[in-house]
Amino acid sequence: MNKSITQATQNDKQISKSIKRFFTRFHVSSALKASNAYKKKGVPVMEIFQYLFLLIFSNRSMYMNLITGRNTPDFAKDTVYRFMKMIQINWIRFTTILSARIIRDAIFPLDSEERANVFIIDDSMFERNRSKKAELLAKVYDHAKHKYLFGFRMLTLGWSDGSSFLPVNSILLSTENRKNRINEATEVDKRTVGYKRRKLSLEKGTQAMLTLLDAAKKAAIPAKYVLFDSWFSSPRTLHAVKSMGYDVIGMVKKTPKMFFRYNDEDMSLTSIYNKNKKRRGRSRYLRSVMVDVVKDGEIIPAKVVYVRNSLSYDAMTAHTAVVFTRYMMLSLESRESNDNRSLGELFLYFSDEMSDITWIQAFQMLFQMFRRMLSDNTELSDEKIAELADAFMNTHPVVLKTQLQAS
Repeated sequence: MNKSITQATQNDKQISKSIKRFFTRFHVSSALKASNAYKKKGVPVMEIFQYLFLLIFSNRSMYMNLITGRNTPDFAKDTVYRFMKMIQINWIRFTTILSARIIRDAIFPLDSEERANVFIIDDSMFERNRSKKAELLAKVYDHAKHKYLFGFRMLTLGWSDGSSFLPVNSILLSTENRKNRINEATEVDKRTVGYKRRKLSLEKGTQAMLTLLDAAKKAAIPAKYVLFDSWFSSPRTLHAVKSMGYDVIGMVKKTPKMFFRYNDEDMSLTSIYNKNKKRRGRSRYLRSVMVDVVKDGEIIPAKVVYVRNSLSYDAMTAHTAVVFTRYMMLSLESRESNDNRSLGELFLYFSDEMSDITWIQAFQMLFQMFRRMLSDNTELSDEKIAELADAFMNTHPVVLKTQLQAS
């Protein structure tokens, strides 16, 4: 029988070792249990979670594993679906606990005491244009594409020390506007985490952000500042974040509806700018002034820095060239590291059924057979055969030649 040759075995073993080491080092199992992800009977939650975690590294979906009959779990697909739908699991707590352990045990010890750690808050589109029946599906305005799309706003809280970035937690925001909600929430027990999760998804982003920050604060993740863009920079939000013990660095909208106290007078940013002299030269920083952020009689001192925000066409072109170069390198690395020769169910059926040796082993077997054939059927000396073999090897790409020599 002909054999289809793959090189997945060694890579799979290395990936499996790395994942097991990660799960053990940061006690993923206990983080799941602390987040109410456990079962009294049946398949252990850790087995299901580990199977889902490994899917992305096997280049197969659960559907493809099931139809090919390879790498199938010891449980049915309905077990996975029931796990994904468990309303008692607090996924915000899980990712917060896990990120806190990674930061505390692996990253924070490497940082100096002078380094300022920060939280970063941002939102992005989570498109679901084809999901007409998704729970809490909404029409959400995409500020990048300037149009409404079906889906959610994924509000994410991350942590950074300037060198590394880790996601901490997130929430998929629907909309508080009932007219823009395509589907409503499923009725669930109001005492469950699932109900609180659905309720949070209908909050404004500025309010949901505080919930994510509060979870990170309870997990004792070290941070001094909170960074976000102009969407969250309102006096109410600044006061709320400050009350939690964090300072804020953020962009502010240039709007006449937002006021700051300057020289004992409530003024817009434009009015404050016009009352001060512009710096000379072409510096990006036009000027900076001290103001007070006032809300319900409470005052927070703040520094407003006015900057130029124009983009050069040449700079944008240069940025595109740099991105293209990065993509070229990644594409080459992917091409030299993988041998994905075909896609589709038919190839998976045959490769899964017939693969039992690596392609390096097969190449070596064919090469040895070729040398024996030359020795048995020609008058060439052993030295000449070795010379021809070396010449043949030198015609191969560097990556292939290195792998053959290493094996």
